[in-house]
Amino acid sequence: MSGEVHTYEGGCHCGAVRFRLRVREHRALACNCSICAKKGMINFIAPPADFTLLRGEEALTTYRFNTGVAQHRFCRTCGVHPFSRPRSHPDQFDVNLRCLDGDVLERFTVEPFDGQHWEQNVETIR
Repeated sequence: MSGEVHTYEGGCHCGAVRFRLRVREHRALACNCSICAKKGMINFIAPPADFTLLRGEEALTTYRFNTGVAQHRFCRTCGVHPFSRPRSHPDQFDVNLRCLDGDVLERFTVEPFDGQHWEQNVETIR
């Protein structure tokens, strides 16, 4: 799958939030930080050119904690967290691959990321 650009769509559980994601490399992170572990996130960092919010901006609300930099976006109706603006890459999108339509997660190589020790490991995120 390398070299090709694949396009996926996804969203929250109730369908109020829908997005499109273009993927050039099928690599993701399973972070063990407090929020990712509780949400069950599989993180895929995407530049703004590869992420399109199709609908639902008005359905989203934002949770911030600690430094307040990361914007954890979630649907105010169903509570699902389809994406965020991460502290590590605040100008990009961190898409929750579990929110993609269909059975596509198996296409990705998911690597562990030690987010419990975020400060020491953040530079390893590409």
